[in-house]
Amino acid sequence: MSFELRRVQHLAGASLLLLGAATTSAFAQEPVQQPVQQTAQDKSSTEIPAVTVTAPSPIVRRVVPTRSPVRIARSGRSRSQQHTAEAAPPAAVIAATPQQGVLPIVTNQFATVTVVPNEEIRREGGGQLGDLLFSKPGITGSSFAPGASSRPIIRGLDVNRVGIVENGTNSGGASDLGEDHFVPIDPLATNQVEVVRGPAALRYGSTSIGGVVSATNNRIPDALPSCAASFQTWGLPTKAPLATAATSPCVTAETRTAFSSVDRGVESGVLLDTGGGNFAFHADAYGRTTTDYGIPSYPYLNDQTRSVANGRQPNSATRSDGASIGGSYFFQGGYIGAAITQNDSLYHIPGIDGADHNTRIDGHQTKINVKGEYRPDTAAIDTVRFWAGATDYRHNEIGLADPADPNSDGIRQTFTNKEQEIRTEVQLMPFNARFAEVTTALGFQVGHQELSAPSPDNPGTLFNGLWDPNNSTRVAAYAFNEFKFTEQTRAQIAGRIEHVELHGTTPDFPADFLPDGTPQTAIARNPSYTPKSGSIGLLQDLPGGMVGSITAQYVERAPKAAELFSRGAHDATATFDIGNPNLTIETAKSVEVGVRKATGPFRFEATVYYTHFDNFIFRRLTGVMCGDDFASCGTPGAEVNQAVYSQRNANFRGGEFQSQLDVGAFQGGIWGIENQLDVVRATFTDGTNVPRIPPLRMGGGVFWRDDNWLMRVNLLHAFAQNNVAVIAETPTAGYNLLKAEVSYKTKLDRNWFGAREMIAGIVGNNLLNENIRNSVSYTKDEVLMPGIGVRAFANFKF
Repeated sequence: MSFELRRVQHLAGASLLLLGAATTSAFAQEPVQQPVQQTAQDKSSTEIPAVTVTAPSPIVRRVVPTRSPVRIARSGRSRSQQHTAEAAPPAAVIAATPQQGVLPIVTNQFATVTVVPNEEIRREGGGQLGDLLFSKPGITGSSFAPGASSRPIIRGLDVNRVGIVENGTNSGGASDLGEDHFVPIDPLATNQVEVVRGPAALRYGSTSIGGVVSATNNRIPDALPSCAASFQTWGLPTKAPLATAATSPCVTAETRTAFSSVDRGVESGVLLDTGGGNFAFHADAYGRTTTDYGIPSYPYLNDQTRSVANGRQPNSATRSDGASIGGSYFFQGGYIGAAITQNDSLYHIPGIDGADHNTRIDGHQTKINVKGEYRPDTAAIDTVRFWAGATDYRHNEIGLADPADPNSDGIRQTFTNKEQEIRTEVQLMPFNARFAEVTTALGFQVGHQELSAPSPDNPGTLFNGLWDPNNSTRVAAYAFNEFKFTEQTRAQIAGRIEHVELHGTTPDFPADFLPDGTPQTAIARNPSYTPKSGSIGLLQDLPGGMVGSITAQYVERAPKAAELFSRGAHDATATFDIGNPNLTIETAKSVEVGVRKATGPFRFEATVYYTHFDNFIFRRLTGVMCGDDFASCGTPGAEVNQAVYSQRNANFRGGEFQSQLDVGAFQGGIWGIENQLDVVRATFTDGTNVPRIPPLRMGGGVFWRDDNWLMRVNLLHAFAQNNVAVIAETPTAGYNLLKAEVSYKTKLDRNWFGAREMIAGIVGNNLLNENIRNSVSYTKDEVLMPGIGVRAFANFKF
């Protein structure tokens, strides 16, 4: 038995012993209660951490489930003076340190929102957002190259239907153009992730019809740094006072470091925040490197002839780094800030073809973001917010043209994405409409994108790369109206309209998509669409601290450039993609019902949904095999599947459940149990299966926590996925994913070495060393997920 395996087994055994042991005296302690308020002297109870979310709605509010918010009655003072007063809580009310591992449940949003707070990101790790969210109910990752390229998939929907934003603007990469492309948002530099399940197009656009993943950090500061201990604010900065408030210069720093055994990985990041008076500044830098990761057994299901050295997934090493610098100016009633960020990644693509050709991707992104907020001293407008971003992204796909010739190494294809976006939102002051208090937010959004994907292997030919250079422009307006009928009953009505214009070229393909000897030419295409969307929702407080919700949505999505203009071989999906310039708007009609409870010893969230798609856009495999150009389609020896973008009606239905129960007090802390379940079933109207859908998953575990320690053991079981598409998709076996973790956080004496807070821990992943294949991955039959491993991490705040 290896040293790593012995360490993990000892860790798991110790955790189970601590969590399972109980004594009569322990259970005789006073039961744990959820307080309304806590003072500095009252720390015997557990405080549920406040959850702040901003992604689902432009109507922003703060959720503080265990503490009554401080309210200042309106008076004749100016709005700016009032905000300053509201920013200062009473000195007698001091929040206790929230304990780690408390399940964050969002109850005041009409969408279903999963929040991954800062401390959980630090414990979970992961090089990509898809890795971080892999086990969350209703969410998984594409896992094309684990640790290097894994895009979140929400309720079976991905790429063109899931938006990814950072600090309010598009992530700006090319991960929606190919599953082998990385998401240029690194969890190492992220403070919180919000996942909005269900259609979220009303705020972010028709290309987010399936949901939105929103990552936030402090690269554009919206607050002056706080040099007080920040555990009480759950890892989020306190809001900055206005320019009239006296502030002292302050500098804070944070280091984030981790080591992982399964891939011999090392990661480290440094974050600096400083400010005083009217200015705040932020800088961060991070880096990560891994070798080929360890796997439980032979990875290739359909080819047993290849050698796999040292029990590792061939061609899976990664390297990434990034840096950012930004600052904000605070003035009377608001702030404005900007940041410039550089993301770089060089990673290998596992799988038979990737290993044979030593395929790797060398990606670089430069991004400039501007963000601001203004609260005018008027009776009508509460807040004006705006976001702007410009991205210059480029990656080279590098590999051997001839696997037998090492001198043939070079660039096989280049992807570029130049993208600009501006979004402005105005939140109006609530007004009394007699039947309800009404709050309205209006938004306006403009975006432009230019894409290219040339290949030096066949310059000047019609099928040079995946598509010709193309561009698109989007203009949209949206409105959200929330109605507060009573303290217990709220409703929302929202709508969006946008106009999309695309410009590109496609060849004149025969109707049967088979070569007929006729020379082909590129034809200019200029389709335009005007998708319209709307939603209505109801939130109702229920007995026992529960909140019920029901939402109905009608969302239209305009086709994207890849779906319209593709006309070449796509290595990531092993397809020869043929776009369809005649695609029409895709429509989703969805109903979702949920019940949630965020406070008390039993916290849970249960959601069921049904979505009917009209004109669902998908890659339709024709059964014809192709090579590098259209003339090769149907010839013997061709290696990739011909895939034509087509439309059919489809139905998606499913549900998610997660809960956490604090069973009782033990050894000065709390022990409890938690569980989760998610399922999605997706079929076309003829009963055949939509391809690449996640399986039914269920799991649970036990935990023990106090103000400093968190110990947890959790098992997630994924059932076999046998509901596969008719052509070119294979069933996927089930698996058991066992994890255990121990983490410790504390405040430190700064006289030791300058740090004031620390959180450190050890996490064991895939402790059963199971063969895990992700059913939604195009490479699942050739790529195993990482085997047994231990991750050790340490964060210090200075």
